[in-house]
Parts: sequence; C-alpha cells; structure tokens
Amino acid sequence: MKVGMLGLLRVVVLMLVLRVSSLSSASYSGKQNGRKSMLPGPAQATTSSLMLNRVGNSVVLPLHGNVYPDGFFDVTLNIGQPSKPYFLDPDTGSDLTWLQCDFKGPCQRFTKAPHPHYKPSNNPVLCGDPLCKSLHPPEYKCETTEQCYYELWFQDGSSTRGVLVKDAFSFNFRDGKQLEHSLALGCGYNQTPGPFPNPNDGVLGLGKGKLSIVSQLSMDGLVRNIIGHCMSVRGGGYLFFGDDHYDSSLVQWISMSSDLPEYYSPGWVELKFGGQPTGIKNLLTVFDSGSSYTYLYPPAYEALITLVEEELIGKSLKQALDDETLPICWKGERPFKSLDDVREYFKPIALSFANDGKDTQFELPPEAYLIISHKENVCLGILNGTAGGNLNIIGDISMQDKVVIYDNEKQRIGWAPEKNCDQLPKSKSTSI
Repeated sequence: MKVGMLGLLRVVVLMLVLRVSSLSSASYSGKQNGRKSMLPGPAQATTSSLMLNRVGNSVVLPLHGNVYPDGFFDVTLNIGQPSKPYFLDPDTGSDLTWLQCDFKGPCQRFTKAPHPHYKPSNNPVLCGDPLCKSLHPPEYKCETTEQCYYELWFQDGSSTRGVLVKDAFSFNFRDGKQLEHSLALGCGYNQTPGPFPNPNDGVLGLGKGKLSIVSQLSMDGLVRNIIGHCMSVRGGGYLFFGDDHYDSSLVQWISMSSDLPEYYSPGWVELKFGGQPTGIKNLLTVFDSGSSYTYLYPPAYEALITLVEEELIGKSLKQALDDETLPICWKGERPFKSLDDVREYFKPIALSFANDGKDTQFELPPEAYLIISHKENVCLGILNGTAGGNLNIIGDISMQDKVVIYDNEKQRIGWAPEKNCDQLPKSKSTSI
C-alpha cells in the first residue's frame, strides 16, 4: 500500500514469521481518494497493439489512480454475500488479500476507509488448512484447531491483524460467464495506522504463493496462473488474470530468479545510463506493483544521483530546495507543464538482466523515472531504498506504458511497450 503526504518509504519487513509479507511502500506525493466508477465499454475490436481479438477464460479489471499526484492505483472487487464493492490496492509483492473487517476480534481497531467495513460470512479457514499453513513458516504450530490468525507488520510501524476466512468473489469472465466463487481472504479486525491514512479498503494480493487470488482461481481451474497489468502515464489502466490479453511473440521475457523465489524477481541487475554501463552491478531486483516509485539500495542510489547531476552540469536546471514533493527536484528557467518540457535534459536508464545468459534490458525513458510536481518542477521518482536493505524495487512509475506479465506457469516475467494502457481491452463481457 502506498499512502501519505510526503510519506516515508514503506516496505513490509521480510519476516520469516509470515511468508505473506509485502514489499509495498508509501508514496512521497500527496494522495487523495479521487476515484470514480469506470466500467469497460461494449464489445469492439481492440485498440491495443498487444491485445489479441479472441476470447478466453480470463478476467480484466479497470485500474484507477496514478503515480502522481494520487500516488496509488486500485481496483474494485465485489466481495461477500450479499456482494458489495471494495477498493483494493493490487500488490504483486504480497500474497494475502485482506479487507478491514467487522469481526469481533480481541481488539478492534480500524483506519479510515472509503466503504463500510466488510462483514464476513460464517466460513472461517481453520488453522490446519493448507492455505493457513502457507501464511506461516514450516515450523509454525497451531495453538488452536479453530481460527487461522495472521499478523502483518510494516516498516513504518503500521500493521494489520486478523483471521483468514472464505467468501464469495464476483467475477465476469471474458468468455461471458458470470461467477461467484469462494476464495480465502484476510478479515482484518485490528489495524495500527502508520503516519498517513490508507485510501483503500484493503489489499489485493497478487504474489506467487498459494493465497494469491490468481493462484486460488488457477487451482480451481478457472484461469491460468498468469497476472498482468498496464498502467498509463496519463492515469488509469487495467489488470488482468489469464493469458488471452497479449501476443507472447511481442513480449520480452526473462526467467524468474531462484535467488528470491517468493517474489517476482528477475534476479541480479546492472544499471545502464544513456546506453552506457555505469559499473553499478549486482542489484537484486523485484517487480512490485504495491510501490509507487522505484527504489535503489543506498550505494546504487547515490551513484545514480551523481550520474544524473553530472549530466545536468551546464544545463538550465537547478535544485528546487523548496519543493518537497520528492527528495530531489529541479526547477527550470520557466515552469514545466509536462514531461515533454524536460525530456531533453535527462538520459534514458536501463536495467540489464543476465539470468538467462543474454542481455535483456528493461528500458526506463525519462517519463519512467520523473514526475512534474504541483510546483511545476521536475522530480526524480527513483528513491533511496534505505528501509529495504540491499533489495531494489521496480515500482509503478517505471512500469507505466508497458504491459507487464507475471507468468507463474512458465516462471517468467515479461514486458512490452504499450501506449494505450488507459484504454481498457474490449471484450464480450464487462469485467466487474
């Protein structure tokens, strides 16, 4: 989750106690819940160059929000009996889907949310259930055979505590089927707030574990265990489950690394700047849709700042010390209205992966690591990952205007440029 005005880096502690720990982080930007209802349009030929004009057993969900100024993306899912809508933060760094929940737990405590608290059906997941066991390390022993309890702690001091339950999720599939299907989720009855409010009702866990919503749908034979998203630099986008939303031949693929098997990691990365090697190597990297910005561990971050500042020498930019939108901002001779005004000053960055024995590059043009602030300055959207140890996070800003695919069946991650992320793929059925 990514919330807060001038927020601090929020990365969930990688606790051995809980395998569902998230890599989510807080945004430095101001955030408002500026949502509006948006549904896919009627059936038409697709407008996306990557979309295939065919229908399969899959789900498409509209994404709302933006990297800046909102600082988050979210989706609407209908959950419960009767079904009610909730706004969830789609997080590929976390397995557990959870909602703030009206449940008589040991100590009820909630944070502000856009909807009334979720009321679970009477269908608890027991402690001995394999889904409960996936929340805990192998040596964990149930203190009781009844409820499956969990607790997640975040680096900024916030936390959520609750029980695992099952309830109906409503989906409309692209093949026209409408289905209410029982899935496990967390009923969070005790939330400790961080320094900033949570703009959503909870989290949509899209990680690799058994509790991930797509893993559960796949185990029940409803979709293939493939997740993808397309976030627009203009705001909005879409999230999809299944594999009938892209042409695989147009996608650049890389194998998921065994060095960090619980997360969507392409392994070790070398940083390139302006097409040239930088000497910044051995960056263990994770794709995390739960993070607004991209984070480098401190030595790599400091080296990148030096490269950027050297490139700006002699150019008409100077640091905007009065702009606290992000840690580093620059002002020009005139206010900047869009990223088109600053593209000439900044070189492209690339992340070079070599875990398949070839040089596979994830390109970051200036719009994939810069924002224009409300003060009309340009700010660097690559931040110092001091709370993440030596882990480096590819966040939403760097995944904009790309289809990014997490293929859990073939254990690979893929991406391809896509300029129409803000246009939902057309299908024969609506998605929510």
